Amino acid sequence: MSGLPREILKWIQSLDLSHPVRNTRRDFSNGYLVAEIFSWYFPEEIEMHSYDNGTSLPSRQGNWSQLQRFFQRHEFDIPKEVIEGTIHCKPNAAALLMERIYSLLTNRKIKNSPGAAEHEFDFTDNIYQEQLPAHARSTASMAIKNNIASTELTTDPDRILCRQKAQNIINIHLEHRKQERIEDPRRFRIRPTLGQLCPRRMPPSIVNNDGGSQLQRNHRDITGQTAEEDTTTGPFTEIQVNQLPVTGDGLLPPHTTGMYSMVHT
Repeated sequence: MSGLPREILKWIQSLDLSHPVRNTRRDFSNGYLVAEIFSWYFPEEIEMHSYDNGTSLPSRQGNWSQLQRFFQRHEFDIPKEVIEGTIHCKPNAAALLMERIYSLLTNRKIKNSPGAAEHEFDFTDNIYQEQLPAHARSTASMAIKNNIASTELTTDPDRILCRQKAQNIINIHLEHRKQERIEDPRRFRIRPTLGQLCPRRMPPSIVNNDGGSQLQRNHRDITGQTAEEDTTTGPFTEIQVNQLPVTGDGLLPPHTTGMYSMVHT
């Protein structure tokens, strides 16, 4: 019964259920104990002979389909993601489900509950993996095996959606590996590059007695010289060019062809 607050444990023991709760994820996955809890508060609507206390996947789906119809009639705010996580024995899914049921039936709230204020449900083992040392963390294939149950692949016939779930798990695993390489590069034998080894120091500035630095003075001198070179212009000589006359057939006159040949020869 680990993972449940003390208030919920005392409340479950006071109901005198037919089966004791030893493993939260396993015992609440088929929905039989959940139906028995609601039968104490709604005895006329919940009939226990309609529920099967089996562990097979069809038994789980049959029990939870009846419970979901019951939740819709009474407008109970129990997210579908929490129910799916409980069916497939996801981490913290059953504990979060019992917190919701406890709040609905007793009108009480669990203090300092981390899952009650979350709107996005994360039923992966990322928190557990972060607590482990680097050498004990799971690989990519083990992460897929731990976070995707076999029953989840059976109940969901959409292969594309299953591939997307696996790809998301691989992407999260790769992000964690990148973070590990940044935090501990020696473990992965990552050598620093030449740019990282080079010292990064600012050039020293020579300060004169008047308070100005020599580098700034040289910079002003260079910029002043370039500005003067752009503005000043040297002397030039104007050259007049006369165009040669052209005959009607587009040829030069005969007295100019000899001159043209003399110049170019």
